[in-house]
Amino acid sequence: MTRPTTILALALACASLAPLGADAADAASLRALVDRTIQPLMAQHGVPGMAVAVSVDGKAQFFNYGLASKEQGTPVSQDTLFELGSVSKTFTATLACQARALGKLSFGDHPGQYLPSLKGSPVDKASLLELGTYTAGGLPLQFPDAVENDAQAMAYYRAWQPDAAPGVQRRYSNPSIGLFGRAAAAALGEDFGAAIEARLLPALGLSHTYLRVPDGAQARYAWGYDKEGKPVRVSAGPFDAEAYGLKSSSADMIRYVQANIDPGKAAPPLRSALACTHEGWFQVGGMVQGLGWEQYRGNPALPVLLAGNSSEVSAKANPVARVTATAAPPGTLFNKTGATRGFGAYVLFVPDLKIGIVMLANKNYPNAARVEAAHAILEGMAH
Repeated sequence: MTRPTTILALALACASLAPLGADAADAASLRALVDRTIQPLMAQHGVPGMAVAVSVDGKAQFFNYGLASKEQGTPVSQDTLFELGSVSKTFTATLACQARALGKLSFGDHPGQYLPSLKGSPVDKASLLELGTYTAGGLPLQFPDAVENDAQAMAYYRAWQPDAAPGVQRRYSNPSIGLFGRAAAAALGEDFGAAIEARLLPALGLSHTYLRVPDGAQARYAWGYDKEGKPVRVSAGPFDAEAYGLKSSSADMIRYVQANIDPGKAAPPLRSALACTHEGWFQVGGMVQGLGWEQYRGNPALPVLLAGNSSEVSAKANPVARVTATAAPPGTLFNKTGATRGFGAYVLFVPDLKIGIVMLANKNYPNAARVEAAHAILEGMAH
């Protein structure tokens, strides 16, 4: 029999499997598959610890490997907190979509409407949608090193000059989605951190996800490890909460994935907000940029996923084409990578097939290895 060559073909085969946990043999088979995928990856890239969760038809199974702290010998569990890095952007997008569902903003609005100090500046020519999809006109990946706090960040925005018209090119950017999130919180009349931790996370049922890890949860907060193997954690920076600031566990993240797989189970306005993040807005090669999540349509093969998650897309400006039909078609795969200096995350799901994978690690290892590992798990489930 010819082996499936696309993620959708693999997932269609997976959809015929019994729900995880319904059969002990199925659960053991999946564990063996994940073990033989993740353990060599960790060895190859020197990853101290990983928490992996797989959900099929609403049932989750957890796989924990290695150490959350090499110094203390703390093992990884499904409750270990990892830095999500840019996976945080999907939460920022969900908050903005929640604000839209409440009638507090429109994506055609401009940031100066909610942040008056920016009114009339070049960045104010971009819409909130363009900020949220990194198409505002060339905002860089990071703020310049001289920008160390929010006041300096706002001054940077006021002085910034675009190198393209809004909606013409995508340049992946923390300042871009950071401003998007800040404007959304202002539209709600709230501080961004408070809006995430008091409004969004409770609505999602996530009780172990934080912007600032409280004292009572510090024992579960993993240490990340840099290229030299030294223990590190993320440093505070301007607009960090909006762009890369969340910490979470595989238990909470698979619950978040399940909410995205079936938004209809959520109460309004969260239901509308989750569905909103599944809309596609700009075509970038083989990837469609949504708010937070990145989409792959039309039976994406592994090379397409690898290309969409490559530095060619994340580190360079790419021309875009506006997607006229915003609703994602059946079988669309959604994913997002994230990293900080000492952590690497990858999340993917296919809503129509009720399949999702969460991979959290306390080392920043290559995106290609993450995508290949998730693909291998899907392929193995189909055989």
